[in-house]
Amino acid sequence: MTETRTPAPRRGTNLPRMGDFNLTVILEAIRRSPGGLSRVELAKVVGLSPQTISNISRRLLDQELIVEAGKEGSGPGKPRTILRLNPSGMYAVGVHLDPAVITFVVLDLLGDVVRHSRMATPGGDPALVITGIAEQIRGLIDESGVDESKIAGLGVAVPGPIDLNEGSVVEPPLLTRWNRVSIREALAEATGLETLVDKDVTSAAVAETWAGGVSGAGSFVFMYMGTGIGCGLVLNDEVVRGTSGNAGEIGHIIVDPDGPECDCGLRGCVKSSCIPQVLVAEAEAQGVLDGHAEGADAPAVQERYAMLCDKADAGDERAVAILEKSAVLVARAVSVVTNTLDVERVVFGGPFWGRMSKYFLDRVPALITENSAARMIHGIDVVGSGVGEDVGAIGAACLVLEHTLAPRAQRLLLEG
Repeated sequence: MTETRTPAPRRGTNLPRMGDFNLTVILEAIRRSPGGLSRVELAKVVGLSPQTISNISRRLLDQELIVEAGKEGSGPGKPRTILRLNPSGMYAVGVHLDPAVITFVVLDLLGDVVRHSRMATPGGDPALVITGIAEQIRGLIDESGVDESKIAGLGVAVPGPIDLNEGSVVEPPLLTRWNRVSIREALAEATGLETLVDKDVTSAAVAETWAGGVSGAGSFVFMYMGTGIGCGLVLNDEVVRGTSGNAGEIGHIIVDPDGPECDCGLRGCVKSSCIPQVLVAEAEAQGVLDGHAEGADAPAVQERYAMLCDKADAGDERAVAILEKSAVLVARAVSVVTNTLDVERVVFGGPFWGRMSKYFLDRVPALITENSAARMIHGIDVVGSGVGEDVGAIGAACLVLEHTLAPRAQRLLLEG
């Protein structure tokens, strides 16, 4: 049996220690009920005694993580007091280090963005970049006006693969100077916040479970469409990270056996056939885009990909064909994952999703249904993220909320 790793926090003193499994179960039940729950309803939902519910509810109220939000009732009997999450009961900071742009958010307990900022990803010495990131975080916290004592920590979303022990990125293709840089330790030292690092695709999946609404429930695959393409995995409301935290690396699924050669030696992998850099190169080769971006950095790829989408939106048939072909190829990769995991939903999101969404949503749902091994038993919904384009940064902050407040098997061990 393999061990599922969760990102270990490093340094800082702000992250609360909540080892009580029952407490986290109750908090999770309240969180997943937008209208709130009464103590009687909680007892039915989680299967704990009324006295336990009462005791834990009082603790949560004292810690200001929940509030009493009025009374409800119909017919005979005493009206029931509704318990809901307190948005200002806890906050988290999230940073998404993307090869093109760094996004920052301060999030409240409901997963709503309190403050947001962005900066282009500098290409210089990572140590200097980390100093700049820390300064940006400090400014964002000051501008947000939140009580710093309620900031539970800092989450950082980075491209994979990652080394969870080091809190570092391993040979990121478009962040070449960042290999094995211990960004978790460096940011914890610079900010004084307890810090978590996880993959951007996994962070996006966490964001969807915490702030995505109905699209973040149950079992689903989060298809992250960014500078690269990866997927986050959620089964029965639990985020799947794998043995080393690198689940969801789909770059070498073959989607076009006659396609371009990949750096792995095979042909037609996702990495060599579908990512924006490849689509931009194809558009340049066909004359859809002028010039060429060989060796271009991530911001240039993002800009030229937007130009390709502009061409398609304006009716350029060659541009449309490039985007529709990419949708077909991505659908093949998605089908491999959905058939393997038997999920109920595919959620697309990430920084490139907004521009490509209409071309994908026109083609992908039918292709996934056609390729589904369980199509005679259940359907597979295909939807856009309920979180928005900043899903990586929001997910990074949600890592902190998840680590602090979500029920986990480790809490049972702590109680034992």
